[in-house]
Amino acid sequence: MAEEKKVLVENEDGDTAEINLKASGETEGKIEEPIEEVPTDLTETLKKEIERLKNELNEKQERIMRLQADFDNFRKRTAKEKTELAATIEQAFLKDLLPLLDNLSRATDAVENGESSDVESLKKGIEMIKQETVAAMGKHGLEPIETEGKIFDPNYHQAVMRVADPEKEEGAIAAELQRGYIARGRVIRPSMVQVVSNE
Repeated sequence: MAEEKKVLVENEDGDTAEINLKASGETEGKIEEPIEEVPTDLTETLKKEIERLKNELNEKQERIMRLQADFDNFRKRTAKEKTELAATIEQAFLKDLLPLLDNLSRATDAVENGESSDVESLKKGIEMIKQETVAAMGKHGLEPIETEGKIFDPNYHQAVMRVADPEKEEGAIAAELQRGYIARGRVIRPSMVQVVSNE
């Protein structure tokens, strides 16, 4: 039987291991180093880091959910404010039209009761109501589209008829059949017009 010799081997970290060598210089099997256990303080450090990351993830998820809830509330609040604003504008507009309704009621009552048989006075009353209507709508941004002496523009005018008129240039508006209107820079109804076509 070969003689065994115990040898201490030191690794890079400074740890040592004791191995048995045969006298012939050959090793009996592999050199076995003891399996090192993970130090307890390292395990605790890893557990703490995992716990910290879990807490951080939970906090971020809660923050995202709070932000999403805040956004939903903001969207609902904005929609409600828009509805309320539209209702307020509509009420203001209707309130401005009430005097016109009152004047129309007075005019029809006067005609029905025979108080106003004079056509001229009736005409003046209707003209006053028309002026009040234009003023009330103008207050809310309504403006008529000008057609007199203008050249046809498809952005503002709708041609429904072509007429020959040698005294006017080609494409000029010959007559307005229905008044068009702009509200705060946007066409809400184009003017219906006759357009000169001398060809």
